[in-house]
Amino acid sequence: MERYLALQKIIEMKSFTKAAEALGYTQSSVSQMIASLENELSMKLLVRSRNGIKLTLEGKELYPFIERTILQYRAMQEKAMEIKGLETGIIRVGTITSVTCHWMPALIKGFQKLYPNVQFVFHDGDYTSIQEWIKTGLVDFGFISPAAVTGLTTVKIKEGEMLAVLPKDHPLTENAVVPLGSLITEPFILLEEGHYNEPMEAFHAAGLEPNIKYTVHDDFAIMTMVEAGLGVGILAKLMLRRTNYDIVCLPTDPPVYRELAIGFKDKDSLPIASKYFIQYLVENSYMLP
Repeated sequence: MERYLALQKIIEMKSFTKAAEALGYTQSSVSQMIASLENELSMKLLVRSRNGIKLTLEGKELYPFIERTILQYRAMQEKAMEIKGLETGIIRVGTITSVTCHWMPALIKGFQKLYPNVQFVFHDGDYTSIQEWIKTGLVDFGFISPAAVTGLTTVKIKEGEMLAVLPKDHPLTENAVVPLGSLITEPFILLEEGHYNEPMEAFHAAGLEPNIKYTVHDDFAIMTMVEAGLGVGILAKLMLRRTNYDIVCLPTDPPVYRELAIGFKDKDSLPIASKYFIQYLVENSYMLP
């Protein structure tokens, strides 16, 4: 099983060296594991490319079976933990920056009062990557927009407003509300969220096309760029709490909303620790900002 886990980590990180560091092995040990697995299967699984390590054609055909084996192994471990009681466990979550910063600390603190030995592993991504991580088993569940999901079960958690983000001296800051139409002539800084994006959906629903000047994967970077006067953006109100950026945040007309849900493949196959955490999250969602 260690060889399968090593292969999964190499593919995830596209590097023998980074995979070895993440797993706590030497690079030589990881290389020997993969060589042993390839010898056993009598086929080459990995090949180096310009973008790092990737699967061979044979490896691509075999890898889904290896992933299922890893999932079954983890399920067996979690079932053993369930039998003994929820003394320990690892919760793997796909999440977005605003949730990581403003929801998870309080949720973890409350949950660990009940189950102090449970560990959390977070993977920050966007709606597209998180959905794929859930389907491949890299995470047990993730925070996603229901509108961005196919083939997963979703449980709605909360709906939140999104706000226009403007430089402090921008003329539009004199308004109480910013019309979406007034933003399309401005350099727009788009938050990369995968194949689904709430502000873009709102623009298109209004028959508008923003002037996208920059596409950025980090909310904080967008706030920094807006502060520097490089453009305007639209970010979740949740993300704009407790920031010290010299920017102005205003509601839009029409308003833009973001719906967040928990997504997972199958509730029955979830690890016991994740089942308990999802239940705790749903029961306490009313307290979330």
